[in-house]
Amino acid sequence: MGLEIGQRVKVKRLRDRVDQDVAGRLGKSGVVRQFKMVDGSGVGVVVEFDDKFATWFFEDEITPE
Repeated sequence: MGLEIGQRVKVKRLRDRVDQDVAGRLGKSGVVRQFKMVDGSGVGVVVEFDDKFATWFFEDEITPE
């Protein structure tokens, strides 16, 4: 996808069931803060939102703004 740290992204979908804090971020925008390895087969993206809440998403769950 070619994401970079500091880039703004929007949460477009959620793959799995998640808690309400994360589910409430669907459709919201945030900033890529770092990348993390997930399950040894992919890359997760840590996104920080304007309220300083941060969590990770799979690359296919977000889209660049």
